Amino acid sequence: MPINLQKGQRISLDKSLQYALVGLGWDTNRYDGGYDFDLDASAFMLGENGKLLRDEDFVFYNNLNGRDGAVVHTGDNLTGEGEGDDEVIMINLSKMPKEIKKIAICVTIHEAEARHQNFGQVSNAYIRIARVADESDMVGETVLRFDLEEEFSIETALVVAEIYFKNGEWKFNAVAAGYQGGLAAICRSFGANV
Repeated sequence: MPINLQKGQRISLDKSLQYALVGLGWDTNRYDGGYDFDLDASAFMLGENGKLLRDEDFVFYNNLNGRDGAVVHTGDNLTGEGEGDDEVIMINLSKMPKEIKKIAICVTIHEAEARHQNFGQVSNAYIRIARVADESDMVGETVLRFDLEEEFSIETALVVAEIYFKNGEWKFNAVAAGYQGGLAAICRSFGANV
């Protein structure tokens, strides 16, 4: 049975969890603006200083594979339709470069400003961490789940969670921090050139 976390909770990951699926899902509320909601998951592989060390450490729909294959995005879902995870990021902690100390998992709304969209129009958002057997296992066994219950009425980007290395072990932090300014705002906060 998975552990359900609240905002701000931190928990150590099981040391045997070396290969994990990070599943993100959401629904959109009734919206009549004429556009689909295209939410995009991304992962920032960060150094000790909380910043990107290399451009390739930013994993998203235009860069699906992070350095050394440690973080892999499985592809962009343009509408969020269907049941289960809408976007998936695979993390292989055994391949993680030693200088990477944190992986920030983010979700942004594509073209949010032009489409007049924000996270206040999104519901049932969650992140889950699942133990998987290998890269072909796209469901796995959920070990952690964090439901985003907070209402983000003007935000267009979220840092949903962090997986970080401290005192010799990997841990999970349920963050749920909202940003205005979409993907560019999050990129700047992690030191990416935009």
